[in-house]
Amino acid sequence: MADGNSGVDSKLLEILVCPLTKGPLEYDADANELISTRANLAYPIRDGIPIMLVEEARPLDGDA
Repeated sequence: MADGNSGVDSKLLEILVCPLTKGPLEYDADANELISTRANLAYPIRDGIPIMLVEEARPLDGDA
């Protein structure tokens, strides 16, 4: 049910929000992460499951 060969289902992406800011997320297919630009964090996707824990997110560098 994911878009393309891998990734996040578009319906799931519509309802998921950043747990820190409650803002929208963007899918980064290259890094297989969900990006919160408001929080400046990237949430990993492991085995097709978004890991929506702030403790598991990585900070984005200033260029992202």
